[in-house]
Amino acid sequence: MLPQGRGAPNEPGLAFYDRLIDAILKAGIEPWLCLYHWDIPQALDDLGGWTTRDSVGWFTDYAALVAARYGDRVKHFATFNEPAIFTLFGLGFGGGERATSSADRMHRAIHHVNLSHGAAVDAVRARVPGSSIGAIHNYQPCLPSTPANAQAADSCDTYWNRAFPDPQCLGAYPQAMQAAMEPHVQAGDLARIQRPVDWFGLNHYSPIFVKADANALLGFAFGDKPADIQATPNGWPIMPDAFRDTLLTVAKRFGLPIYVLENGLGGFDKPDESGAVIDNDRIAYLRAYIGAMNAAASAGADIRGYFVWSLLDNLEWDSGYGVRFGLSYVDYPTQRRIPKASFHWYGNLIKAARLR
Repeated sequence: MLPQGRGAPNEPGLAFYDRLIDAILKAGIEPWLCLYHWDIPQALDDLGGWTTRDSVGWFTDYAALVAARYGDRVKHFATFNEPAIFTLFGLGFGGGERATSSADRMHRAIHHVNLSHGAAVDAVRARVPGSSIGAIHNYQPCLPSTPANAQAADSCDTYWNRAFPDPQCLGAYPQAMQAAMEPHVQAGDLARIQRPVDWFGLNHYSPIFVKADANALLGFAFGDKPADIQATPNGWPIMPDAFRDTLLTVAKRFGLPIYVLENGLGGFDKPDESGAVIDNDRIAYLRAYIGAMNAAASAGADIRGYFVWSLLDNLEWDSGYGVRFGLSYVDYPTQRRIPKASFHWYGNLIKAARLR
């Protein structure tokens, strides 16, 4: 839409999404639009990206463009997908020129993304009557890999789970990071961040096991899961009770309706000799996690919807095409799509839910 991140929009890019939205609506599907999924234009990244306060204006203009163009057909908008992930991994302990340059850069980026969220909420509200707006947070329990690592787990929870929803929904940064944020917060900023939203978007896959690491930027690193806990093929712990508890924690802390916008299993699926893709491990995972979600709803969490990650196998940020999350198998050289066993299982689940 904006190859340079600002200036004149790219009409063919805008028109592509017109066609996509119209096709989705024609198929009887309600479109949900996420403004940002880790894809800042390179031209803006070269100018400092999220580490410069100018990014707030860039993002506000972009949000206004998108809302004005598609708001006649799209009513559900998410400002950001998983801001903790692209700031922590991109600027905290990931790779790249700015990744480990300083904690100062990372804290600046956190604050500017939060400011951009608030500004985008206002921009969409002003242009889309009846809009329903939220942000999507990757919220995973941070558990100590050993009892001695409890403080490291608390630090991980502060940055992973609370650095964005706390200021966005509660109007304050977590106490443990307030001193680091203070140099970047100007008068009125927290009010600009805490704009009214309609729902809390939650992505969840598994808990994180954390250990202390004195050499890490924030003093923690990833530890090993206990040996007796089952894992997905790509190594993530399978703990559906932790999903239930997370939903209850989020419901109590933020008091918002919850939409689960990502949940699923990463595997190494491939067709069998008959050409079918039988992913029974994914079916078992989804059955357990959807059951845990229903248990949280029964215990009082206001859960309005659930989205499986994902419809199709796709490019994963840190795994490329090696790990597959889709309900449909994609043969990448030919783009042929093969519905997996989980596709049919989930379709039947949806049909059954509609009948109740």
